[in-house]
Amino acid sequence: MTNRSFNAPAAHLVDPNAVACLDVLGPTIQLLTPLAADEATPCLMRGVIPPEGIVPLHSHADPETFILVSGDVEGLSQSAAGFVWLRMQPGDIFHVPGGARHAFRNRSREPAVCTIVSTTRLGRFFERIGVPLATGAGRPTPPSPERIQHFLKVADEFGYWNATPEENAQLGLHLSPAPVR
Repeated sequence: MTNRSFNAPAAHLVDPNAVACLDVLGPTIQLLTPLAADEATPCLMRGVIPPEGIVPLHSHADPETFILVSGDVEGLSQSAAGFVWLRMQPGDIFHVPGGARHAFRNRSREPAVCTIVSTTRLGRFFERIGVPLATGAGRPTPPSPERIQHFLKVADEFGYWNATPEENAQLGLHLSPAPVR
């Protein structure tokens, strides 16, 4: 096989240590693949929910598939019978179809790390709401009321639904500080 010069995309390794880490109101996200022009193109991310951290109840049109790499986390699923928390362990796969209401909670003392497959559109959302963490900065600080308002505004622009603090509290998810609506 000859080595010809061409302008085609090349397969490559991704160094997660060289990819920006975004604080998304407590949990963090790393966008591991470039965001494509087509918003439906798959996007691979790494997400971390800190110890005792949560991802409040929400929904969006973008499907997501979570593969738990390490830690212990619970994913919330909704059916006709109501909501149920499903415990996830490393290697488990939690699929969220577009439009499904879902949430996560990490009740352990260790971070829960997962690989997430979704869309470039969701990656762009995280890019808009996330704040880059400096290398070695440690755990994100609690979000300010201004950051929460920015999050809610961008979520609205994207057509994403977020539960109220009261709806989250009914599921055992307590937001701190509570968003102002």
